[in-house]
Amino acid sequence: MNPAARAVRILSWLVASAASSWVLAGTEKALSLYPDNPHYFLFRGKPTVLVTSGEHYGAVLNLDFDCVKYLDTLAKDGLNLTRTFSGAYVEPFGAFNITSNTLAPRPGRFICPWARGDTPGYANGGNKFDLTRWDEAYFKRLKDFVAQAGQRGVVVEMNLFCPMYDESQWRLSPQNALNNINGIGEVARTNVYTLDRNGGLLAVQEAMVRKIVAELDGFENVYYEICNEPYFGGVTMAWQHHIADVIIESERSLPHHHLISQNIANNKAKVENPHPAVSIFNFHYASPPETVAMNYGLNKVIGDNETGFRGTNDLPYRVEAWSFILAGGGLFNHLDYSFVAGHEDGTFVYPAKQPGGGNPGFRRQMNVLKEFINSFDFVKMKPLNSALKPAQGGGGARAYLLAEPNRAYAIYLAPAGDEPTTREAVVTLELPSGSFRAEWINPATGKIERRQTVKSKQGLVVLTAPPYREDIAIRLIRR
Repeated sequence: MNPAARAVRILSWLVASAASSWVLAGTEKALSLYPDNPHYFLFRGKPTVLVTSGEHYGAVLNLDFDCVKYLDTLAKDGLNLTRTFSGAYVEPFGAFNITSNTLAPRPGRFICPWARGDTPGYANGGNKFDLTRWDEAYFKRLKDFVAQAGQRGVVVEMNLFCPMYDESQWRLSPQNALNNINGIGEVARTNVYTLDRNGGLLAVQEAMVRKIVAELDGFENVYYEICNEPYFGGVTMAWQHHIADVIIESERSLPHHHLISQNIANNKAKVENPHPAVSIFNFHYASPPETVAMNYGLNKVIGDNETGFRGTNDLPYRVEAWSFILAGGGLFNHLDYSFVAGHEDGTFVYPAKQPGGGNPGFRRQMNVLKEFINSFDFVKMKPLNSALKPAQGGGGARAYLLAEPNRAYAIYLAPAGDEPTTREAVVTLELPSGSFRAEWINPATGKIERRQTVKSKQGLVVLTAPPYREDIAIRLIRR
């Protein structure tokens, strides 16, 4: 063998070995709750908050989407989470007024867990599906996506199901009897995710869950969300709990166990009678983050894993992110419409009618948040708004405080509205006697606007903000 050929072979072996080592690492310990503070994660031996701004969930099921380029972008931007949908649900062109929707593949470019049969007639091009056979090309793509994410330190939320919001989505689902060769799923879209009116689909859904769980068993960087927005489209709580049971039963005979997430509500809700195996309770559009305090006593991760419908500017979503994490949340995922097929680097310029935002600059802002929370020993912190007196000035700024009492304090001043304006604020904080180092940080840029030393007298510290434009954060550490 000549030297050049030997070098190529050695390089190929090294690349293959490196890729497989990330999977093998996952056989030791999957993403879990942090033992001493289960409001946060333990990932690769480190306490972790998941913060991201990711694409619209079609990275795997849309064959036109370059997953590697997308994950490279998340890693470059310093983000550590993505969501992806399984393919049990897919969207039509134009759904929700989303331009270049990754969840709406072009005709013939949709791939899902089920193999195509020999009968033509799928509603979006190609043959119908056979719900008794798996598409191994899909599972190869899925596992490669999770492996590539793991190599970049990105956690994957594997979203198993999603309700059919209207007939246009149901017409495209492989579960619809019109789209499969098995004659299964001849039911109303509102009966698909029930235990007793599903027309034979429950067995198909159970099998899909078992297959995905088995295929992803060796990966450390994945957790399972039962169903996106189950509060729409007739999804029953009994069915959701049953799917959680199927995940548990499936993993009982496998080497590894993964976290289970349940999507609870838009905005806020009190979780009632939670399934004991659910470790992450996710909400959408959770601004202001009242749902964190409402459910903090569960001692599980509270997440905000979808944003939108507040315009295309950065400010509303940045405020939502900072407020949620500083209120004690452990997960934030912005829905970023600048990721589309052909622009997997997140540079797509979407129209003003897009139902949300996202862009490279916003992702840098999310990294500022991630770096800010990581500058603390946050697993020793808890929400402590009771130590804050209402901020004076600042146009009615809302304040959020995470604290490790007597040592470290993280404060965020959120604007009362979404319009930028010059603000000044005075914050009064109850502190033990001592000297503290304060840094005022611009959440949009990460720039430290002011450093100062403050001393607590009579248990109080008064902090006067430098003039700021939109919002501001404070890092306060005992000297």
